[in-house]
Parts: sequence; C-alpha cells; structure tokens
Amino acid sequence: MRRFLAVEFATTIRHDGHGGVTDELATPEALAEWLAERADIFSPPLDVEATHCDDALLAEVVELRRAVRALFARAVRPGPPSPADAHRLLPMEEAMARLNAAVAREPITLRLEWPDGQPPSASPESSTEDQRIRLVAALARSTTAFLTGPFRERLRACTAPRCVRYFVQGHGRQEWCKPSCANRARAARYYERQRSVRAGRDGAADS
Repeated sequence: MRRFLAVEFATTIRHDGHGGVTDELATPEALAEWLAERADIFSPPLDVEATHCDDALLAEVVELRRAVRALFARAVRPGPPSPADAHRLLPMEEAMARLNAAVAREPITLRLEWPDGQPPSASPESSTEDQRIRLVAALARSTTAFLTGPFRERLRACTAPRCVRYFVQGHGRQEWCKPSCANRARAARYYERQRSVRAGRDGAADS
C-alpha cells in the first residue's frame, strides 16, 4: 500500500476507541517516536535524532498540522470533513499562508548524478543542515505535493461512528478507512434499521 506522509501527518489526530479523540503527537517524546517510525519516507532523508524534539518544535509541528487538516477539509468537499476539528478549522488563507511559509524555509536544489554505465538521475539536496527546519518544511512540502497530485481527489474523511481519520480511497466504493470502521458502520446502520422497524410496529399498535 502506498504511503503518503501528509496523510499520516494529518491522521495523528484519531479516535480513542471510546467516543473521544486522542493526539499521537501529544508530547515531544511522542513526536520523536512518530518521526523515527517514518524516517524512511522523508525526502531528502531526515536525521531524526538531530531534530532534538522539544516543546518549541512540537508546537510548531502541531500548528502546521492545523493548516494541513484545514486544507484536507477543503479537499474532501462536498463530502464531510473529519468531525475532530470541523468546528474550528483555520481560514483557508491562513492555512495556505502557514503551509507556504513552512515550505519556503528550506530551499531544495537538485543534484545531478551520472555513474558510469548508468543513466543520469537527480536527487533533492537541502541547503540547510538544521534538521528542525528540514522537518517542518518536509511535512509542509509533502502536503503541497499531495494536494496538487492525482490522489487528492481520492481523499476522504471516514464516516464510521467515532472515527475522525482521513484516508485515500483504495477503490471508488471505499467508504471507510479500515475494516474495523466498516464493521462498526454496518452495525450502526443495522441498529438504526431495527430501531425504525420497532418504532413502526409500536406506532401501528397504538393506532
């Protein structure tokens, strides 16, 4: 399954299994762990240990996530956005300005490589050694790439009860982000149908 850094970043807000919402980036330590698990999908590669996650970096990352989730909410229209923050989304102009400012902090150049006997290739190269700047810029850049790419039209907010995740449809009829959400949604629909049937019977009996 293809991985999208921007989508994984946005879905660090998720349901807690009890009707509430939990944050996978609640502490600097949690941020460091999340980055370490995804170091292989950063481009250019990120030195996670050198980012020195602290409260200041965490605050910057979380503020960027607010912008990303606001832009994702726009991307899924006319479908519903994630209910986790639908009532307090950043205005579009502010979200785009925040994202673009983060991207601009790390100028990227292309380095040409052409080994003997092989075709030429170009790899991205950062102009800064500050891993904290590179982290925030990479998260923003991945969002820009996703929103301007072909998969944006397949972005959805899961509509299963209690779920607040965004996901990329694997096929055109996919409604939920994972099988457990599909099972929960079907169970909820079945319950609603049964309740309607019982209500109809009770109404007929009273008439």
